Amino acid sequence: MTKEPKESSHKEAHERRRSLEETILELCAEVGPHKSIDPIQAARAFAQARGEDELGWRNWLAHVRSASIGLARQGKLVIYRKGKPADPDDFRGVYRLGLPRSD
Repeated sequence: MTKEPKESSHKEAHERRRSLEETILELCAEVGPHKSIDPIQAARAFAQARGEDELGWRNWLAHVRSASIGLARQGKLVIYRKGKPADPDDFRGVYRLGLPRSD
């Protein structure tokens, strides 16, 4: 048993996550710092870029949440709940994503 497949799959997973993070940040940049996006938009855009079918985005929604939490911890993204910034380590339910505001 070799370690190559594990390393390869780990590397692929890292690249997918980075690509997903880039997709999220690009979509947020498109709407600007005073608007937000629905995480479903990010999942759909990512699935579409990968050439997946219409419902392929559903498989990426949990990954969008995870990537968004990581980006929020880095200060690159804000997770909004009911229009207010939410703690990335303690939020539930419906949320939106946006760039940090310099108000």
